[in-house]
Amino acid sequence: MDPELSDIGSDEYTDFKGKAADRRKHGGIRAASLACVVEIMQSLIISCNGITLVDYFFKSMHYSVAYSSNMVTNFLGTAFLSSIIWGFISDSYLTRFTIFVFSGGLQLMGLLMLTYQAQNPNLQPPENQKPSTIQALYLYIGLYCTAMGIGGVRSTLAAHGADQLDQTNKSLISSYFSWYFFSVCAGSLLSSGVMVSLEQKYGWSTSFMIMVFVSSLALCTFVSGFSIYRYKRPAGSPVNRIIQVIVTSIRNTMVPTTESLNHDVTEQLLPKETSYNKFKFLNKALIDQNISVAQVKETKTFLGLLSIFLTTIMVNCSVAQILTFSVQQGNLMNRNIHSFTIPTQSLAIIPIIISLTFIIIFEQLKHMNKKKGITSNNKFYQPLFRMGMGLSLVSVSMFVASIMESKRLEAFKNGSTLSVFWLLFQYILLGFSDTLTLGGMLEFFYSEAPESMRSICTSLSWCSSSMGMFVSSVLVTISNSISGRFGMEWFGGKDLNHSRLDLFYALLGVINFFNFSLYFYFAKRY
Repeated sequence: MDPELSDIGSDEYTDFKGKAADRRKHGGIRAASLACVVEIMQSLIISCNGITLVDYFFKSMHYSVAYSSNMVTNFLGTAFLSSIIWGFISDSYLTRFTIFVFSGGLQLMGLLMLTYQAQNPNLQPPENQKPSTIQALYLYIGLYCTAMGIGGVRSTLAAHGADQLDQTNKSLISSYFSWYFFSVCAGSLLSSGVMVSLEQKYGWSTSFMIMVFVSSLALCTFVSGFSIYRYKRPAGSPVNRIIQVIVTSIRNTMVPTTESLNHDVTEQLLPKETSYNKFKFLNKALIDQNISVAQVKETKTFLGLLSIFLTTIMVNCSVAQILTFSVQQGNLMNRNIHSFTIPTQSLAIIPIIISLTFIIIFEQLKHMNKKKGITSNNKFYQPLFRMGMGLSLVSVSMFVASIMESKRLEAFKNGSTLSVFWLLFQYILLGFSDTLTLGGMLEFFYSEAPESMRSICTSLSWCSSSMGMFVSSVLVTISNSISGRFGMEWFGGKDLNHSRLDLFYALLGVINFFNFSLYFYFAKRY
């Protein structure tokens, strides 16, 4: 990050009393580790909600399957998209600690409401009846309190943990985000491997009670470190500053460049600087005496991050297929090993295990290279390079998935059934891709963001996941509509045996290939 950007909101970190933080007492690895521990619990809750809520809506609240699925999609979409709003508030007005505690309390309140409803027959509809207005209203209030709470947690926890570390030690920051992503995966693994089994054995009420307990424990664990945390003071609204720069530069578009620029800009923004030529039209804003050089650089940096962010959405669109079509594929394949039948949902554990294993190996390699004197400047350790690898792999994975689905359809037409283990190829590739991309995104958006916008920029990682889900739904609808005009809808059959998922996967492969080309273009010029 350009040091000039730290001029905005660069007040020293403070302790919980508002005094200047002491590096010997506040922050450090111990304080940052608390964020990783809390993330395991938070990820367990989020993943558990994503997996089990659809059945709860369908079986207990008696909504249709389609409506239940949409409710879960909307719930997760709201949770991740709201992280941008919470990030803005955190960067502008309140500390990340305050936002986390408030949103964690909101999440806990929502889970308590859902738990009470799951235990109270009066708040559930009778068999074969839809929920009453009061029952539905109670459900939605509890559901969206939980969603908004998740958004606040997502926008602040990762950035708060990174704030505890020495910002000049890039290797330490990189390792922190690797282990933070490890915590995300560990929570998801616990949810898929343990919580689903407990819910199926003991029911919704027990599942919700466990989530209430875990949420309470996460909140208490986080708050327990209040005396050792470093707190970054909010720097005012970065959005207002960015809008001011853009509007001013547009207003000054026709003003000759020979006009006198403020702040001796000819010395501060020399042509040889990369920041000078990036989004060069914004330099016009410096004609206004109220616009600082740091403000213009802040705007340029954020716009540069946005271009990278937009190219990550398709990765999450492809990963979303694991939660939908890949599970349906597995249901139609041979899942038997002797007398044991492999649960289809358990396939989702495979990419999580791959992610956990990769992170451990990645950190060990980095540690070994450091001992040998090889610095972390190696390309492989740079987040932009890792993201590029992930984006290229996702394109390959979609083409592989298309080939596997073609073979499955061919086997079905010949009266045989392929083993579910053929899906391992696409799961492994998508697992690697998600690890490289999302892990790199968390580190990249935090490290490159202006100090005044770190919560907002870190939230872009989660917004990418949310938008990927929505794009996936849109692409299915559009491809189905267009293919229908040529005689056969790709998803017009009663199941995947009578559909053309292979063509849809191939389409995703082509889109991801062009998306990677765009990423390469933007990354090279970043």
